[in-house]
Amino acid sequence: MDSKRFEISGPALILPKLIGDSRGYFMEAFKADWFREHIEDVTFVQDNQSLSAQVGTIRGLHYQKAPFPQGKLVRCLKGAIFDVAVDIRPESDTFGQWIGATLTAEKGEQLWVPEGFAHGFCTLEPDTIVFYKVTNPYSQPHDAGLAFDDPAIGIEWPIDLSKAVLSDKDKVQPKLASLR
Repeated sequence: MDSKRFEISGPALILPKLIGDSRGYFMEAFKADWFREHIEDVTFVQDNQSLSAQVGTIRGLHYQKAPFPQGKLVRCLKGAIFDVAVDIRPESDTFGQWIGATLTAEKGEQLWVPEGFAHGFCTLEPDTIVFYKVTNPYSQPHDAGLAFDDPAIGIEWPIDLSKAVLSDKDKVQPKLASLR
């Protein structure tokens, strides 16, 4: 495995080594010791998986409040997504800034989204399956989010936002200014 860091401290793109032959390929998707040494010393406590049937489905921007903030290790098992992390650490010099990466089932990339970041993704192919590990279990009372289209964040989603497929919850998320 290899990794790439971004200009915003914290998130990392993890690039697996695919070993292929006529049968297909093999890859190590997760190795705890490697992750602790190269990315961050965390323990994952829950795995989640979602299926998004339509291209242009946006899930997010989601995060959990203390005492249950979540770090997420995100991977696309089928299809492709544009995955986003937004810095919501109040003391951070990069508060409100975002990073994005395309994750595909074909290449097996993973995005590490540490605690202190809101997370969201947009599907680029139909019937996309996303799998992610989290560092704290889901807690409904601590569940929170931000508007995916907040101009103060300015995410450059790769779809026509007027055609985005959203949950009722994601249609009414607050703006970034609500965190200040």
